[in-house]
Amino acid sequence: FFCHASLCIPEAISFSPDIVHCHDWQTGLVAALIKGGYRHSYLQRTMSIFTVHNVGYQGIFPPEKFSVTGLPLSDFFHIEGFEYWGKLSLLKGGIIYSDAITTVSRKYAEEILTPEYGMGMEGVFLKRKDVLHGILNGVEYEHWNPETDTFIPSNYNHKDIRGKKDCKRDLITETGLDPSMLNRPLLSMVTRLDTQKGIDLVIAAADNIVQMDAALIILGKGSHDLHERLVQTAMRHPDRIKLRLDFDECLAHRIMAGSDMILIPSRYEPCGLTQMYALKYGTVPVVRATGGLDDTVSEFDVKTGRGNGFKFVPYRSDALVSAIKRACDFFSDTSTWHTIMLNGMKADFSWDGSVKEYMKLYNSLLLEQE
Repeated sequence: FFCHASLCIPEAISFSPDIVHCHDWQTGLVAALIKGGYRHSYLQRTMSIFTVHNVGYQGIFPPEKFSVTGLPLSDFFHIEGFEYWGKLSLLKGGIIYSDAITTVSRKYAEEILTPEYGMGMEGVFLKRKDVLHGILNGVEYEHWNPETDTFIPSNYNHKDIRGKKDCKRDLITETGLDPSMLNRPLLSMVTRLDTQKGIDLVIAAADNIVQMDAALIILGKGSHDLHERLVQTAMRHPDRIKLRLDFDECLAHRIMAGSDMILIPSRYEPCGLTQMYALKYGTVPVVRATGGLDDTVSEFDVKTGRGNGFKFVPYRSDALVSAIKRACDFFSDTSTWHTIMLNGMKADFSWDGSVKEYMKLYNSLLLEQE
């Protein structure tokens, strides 16, 4: 009903949109409705863009539900349309019938063409790869900025990072970590506790992290099973591993400002915002090279002084441990570590660049209308 209502609006307000930009399976009917059901005068030249934020959410329904769409069954419910293994997929329909498709990072646009990441939709994306674009999500720095953040005890920026040490000291006190960690690597993870986010790798790597003379703070909530496994892990190292198994936005800001590194070992990550916030806070990301993580985090190269973090590829705990060890080795060299921090803090992942890419896509579609 939302999709139908959205396409009634142009006629109701006498407005002819050039482009309708849709997001995820919930709007997967819109492009097909424009092509087959709503060709009133206000939509005759309207084109559509469909943005896929996460291929894992496919809008699957029993085939008998297709009658609710208002579309002719014979014209739209078939293998080249909404039909997906005998069921109705609104995600597939959005991909098939839209004039252009975007997803939320360049790397993810490449990944979803493969069986590993396409989640059964890779064939559909391959058929439409000529109109598939990867455009990175931007971040909003007004809310996540260490220079103005009201949730942290001391503000700082890339020109004066002294406040970050104060934030670390405060975080150690607040969480009850060993006070000696002030001069040792403090790692963090702020996330939904889900296997997609790689929490199983972190649990497997926890003992190795402590052996590196580092500490770990985890903030997030998830399944009971993962909570239990994390609690058991933390109990082995009560002075080095601290948990907060819920979500507290104020604490999330303080962890972001007070930790030295943030772990994001995701199984897959269409875009990810956490790593971009972390970079702004001088908190060095250690990530798996997938999706938007790969687009925004570059491995530090000591020879060139370039790079803002550390990456690994195989989805294995030993690969994560190796990346953490590389980071910890550089942490002991204050000058080099500051270089890595500043490389990240100076980066700009605001919406400005993303908006330019979207405008370029919009303009290319408008040219097709002429």
